[in-house]
Amino acid sequence: MSNLETIGKLVLIAGLAIASIGGLLWGISRLGFLGNLPGDIRIERPGLTCMIPLASSILLSLLLTIILNIIMRIINR
Repeated sequence: MSNLETIGKLVLIAGLAIASIGGLLWGISRLGFLGNLPGDIRIERPGLTCMIPLASSILLSLLLTIILNIIMRIINR
């Protein structure tokens, strides 16, 4: 297998992973509760909207940590 073929496969896998993550985030955004949790800061003024999703970021971080720990435990058996 040539180096160019290997690089092509890696780029394809990375692209599919990024597209999957984008689709997942797009689907989660339609749920409506992320970004509207208590602790999320939203500043709205004429011509300006600023969102700082602190609570949503913490919740997402905890969920991803739990999921990745479960995956790593299954892989390392």
